Amino acid sequence: MLAPTSRERLVVIGNGMAGCRAVEEILARDPDRYSVTIFGAEPYVNYNRIMLSPVLAGEKSFDDIVINTTEWYADNGIELVSGDPVVGIDREEKTITSQGGRVVGYDRLLIATGSDPFIIPVPGKDLPGVISFRDMKDVDTMLAAANQGGDAVVIGGGLLGLEAAHGLSLRGMKVTVIHLMPTLMERQLDEAAGWLLKTELESRGQTILTGADTAEIYGDGKVEGLRLKDGRDIPASLVVMAVGIRPSTALARTAGLAVGRGIHVDDHMVTSDPAVLAVGECVEHDGQVYGLVAPLWEMCRALADGLVAEPSGYHGSVTSTKLKVSGIDVFSAGDFSGGEGAEDIVLRDASRGVYKRVVLRDDKVVGAVLYGDTADGGWYFDLLKKNEDVSEIRDVLIFGQAFAQGGGRADPKAAVAALSDDAEVCGCNGVSKGQVVATIENGACTLDAVRATCKASASCGSCTGLVEQILAVTLGDDYAGERAVKTICKCSSFTHDDVRREIVAQGMKSIPEVMQKLHWTTPDGCSSCRPALNYYLLCAWPGDYVDDQQSRFVNERLHANIQKDGTYSVVPRMWGGLTNPKELRAIADVVEKYNAPMVKVTGGQRLDIFGIKKDDLPAVWADLNAAGMVSGHAYGKALRTVKTCVGSEWCRFGTQDSTGLGVQTERMTWGSWMPHKFKIAVSGCPRNCAEATIKDFGVICVDSGYELHVGGNGGIKLRGTDLLCKVATEQQALDYCAAFIQLYREEAWYLERTAPWIERVGVDYVRSRIVDDEVGREALTSRFLYSQSFSQDDPWAERAAGKDREQHAHLGEFRPIELLAAE
Repeated sequence: MLAPTSRERLVVIGNGMAGCRAVEEILARDPDRYSVTIFGAEPYVNYNRIMLSPVLAGEKSFDDIVINTTEWYADNGIELVSGDPVVGIDREEKTITSQGGRVVGYDRLLIATGSDPFIIPVPGKDLPGVISFRDMKDVDTMLAAANQGGDAVVIGGGLLGLEAAHGLSLRGMKVTVIHLMPTLMERQLDEAAGWLLKTELESRGQTILTGADTAEIYGDGKVEGLRLKDGRDIPASLVVMAVGIRPSTALARTAGLAVGRGIHVDDHMVTSDPAVLAVGECVEHDGQVYGLVAPLWEMCRALADGLVAEPSGYHGSVTSTKLKVSGIDVFSAGDFSGGEGAEDIVLRDASRGVYKRVVLRDDKVVGAVLYGDTADGGWYFDLLKKNEDVSEIRDVLIFGQAFAQGGGRADPKAAVAALSDDAEVCGCNGVSKGQVVATIENGACTLDAVRATCKASASCGSCTGLVEQILAVTLGDDYAGERAVKTICKCSSFTHDDVRREIVAQGMKSIPEVMQKLHWTTPDGCSSCRPALNYYLLCAWPGDYVDDQQSRFVNERLHANIQKDGTYSVVPRMWGGLTNPKELRAIADVVEKYNAPMVKVTGGQRLDIFGIKKDDLPAVWADLNAAGMVSGHAYGKALRTVKTCVGSEWCRFGTQDSTGLGVQTERMTWGSWMPHKFKIAVSGCPRNCAEATIKDFGVICVDSGYELHVGGNGGIKLRGTDLLCKVATEQQALDYCAAFIQLYREEAWYLERTAPWIERVGVDYVRSRIVDDEVGREALTSRFLYSQSFSQDDPWAERAAGKDREQHAHLGEFRPIELLAAE
């Protein structure tokens, strides 16, 4: 054993988890090699920082989270200098200087300064009562605030923010979580799991505001509240910023070490100075920085091997995440971004609140997201880290380790065949396996037939897979699996009608909720079902459901038509085809100002301005708005245009004021979202100059009133309208028009125009609902007008005012705050 004075001097800057763990690893390999001095900024012994959340929640005390006691330092001959941070490194003299003035020499220096919380630079960030969530001092501040009660705001819906919110909520504070991104923990969870988490937290009394951007924190001498950029005020006596962390590199940078996002280290955690090492959240290895504990342990092992044993080297980490909120089981690991070559296996159990998703690439697990049942998280993570081929257990992989490695992998159908006849298959409708088999044997040989006959799988749908397996076992080769009715897409076993019915029946008000409760087989749907769900929810819950821009096609997201050269065309609305010098002048000015190469008169009596650049769109709209013009929705599944002729005011043959009625009709119907594009025309006489008989809704003015026509299409498949009825007054024409549109909106499938819809349901059905049923017609009209009260806001004006401005920016300029924080 070497005498203490002959040992090499190892000085450690940082008494946290990384610094002390590195020392532990070194002591385990060679306890006599170094004389160790540890400097810590906090006045404590080494404690487990990731357990601050349970301390805040009252589930643990500080003593419970201490890793190394005072005795540990003494027993190992370690000098601990706590509450005295190092403020300088002299690499030439090989000394460090502490804030208290201590100068200590070293042979080896280990920097383990961890990371600093990111503080968003908003007005009021320095007010008393605004804190981060990083150390015991922050916890003590939060506990003191909680003892006073009141409101707390947590900025950041990531791992740390949610744990802080949970703790404060348990301590009796009314907590609001502000999160910039659309879903919680978006870096660890996909949309589906994020929605489940949000729903659970809200059920516990927290208010969760996603897509919320902080404008300022205000207060007179101390924090009193927070204001969002959309103008909402949220009262708060405490604001916790938990928007991310960044490696603490200031000391290393000042000392002249190579620093990028973190302190540059090699595979043995050696910095650009061979005498200086670094480990933990403060380092950057191979371009990566880490904010989780598992990589930290691996770094410490590599560091110790390099210092006192056979060098092993650190080669990066694969990480997993768990949320430390009691009663909420969340796990994620690896890459779940999907993309080309990735396959998703999804299991949803709505009744248990369970969501599981495993992502494969080349028959290997590359990512996993689990919510509600995380028991197999470790197994999936192990498969991921070992890069194991899972092709042999792919069919049963999602059911977990016990099933995949047990009897289940033999033949899933055998387990179904072995079920007793009285085994319950459909809990919603109380249907047993024996009843399903009897239904099949009596001729119901498809899933739709089973649903229609015995109701199994006809409600929540969670038993659909089981019913299909019973069909396969009962019918053998005679069951091909085809559906008699086409499903909404490959993501679901439900039809459009099923989905629309269940949205209303179950009161579902978000896309992730629909996907969870109706057992979608993909994590986020596809380009077919997402726009459809977004429309169905908009139609079902006017004024309540918030439109999901991510579920719209590019033309609808940008409120303009993208053309083949990447520019956009813009069509301002001209009510009933009318215009005036002011509008024409505004259009001409826009054409000149933005060098639009072409203006064209459309078939719908409007002017289409071509060649507008994407980033010029908001300015174009602002100029057109200034002349009183609004979006013509020429890009949307919506009311497009109301075409008119000049009618009785100018035409010798005109019988009614077709232009005036066209203007009234367009002002009533503009802005309404539809299953598909929708066109209207009003002709002033039977000569039909406005071509009303090839429109979705057409009016032919006659001497005695108005003939109403429906279901026309002038597109690829020409279809003349069906005569719906004849009415006597303009108001009746408007009321019938509103009722017809609402019936179409409520019952047609997404992307189904009126022509195929009427051919599918029959014009007699439409007449029975609109003409024969007066009460029903009035109800439809009323529902349409109610819906319109929420939809006639000009989207161009909102974008020109700055709403969703990121839609018009280059992608490279859109940098979420948490990513910034990690830099």
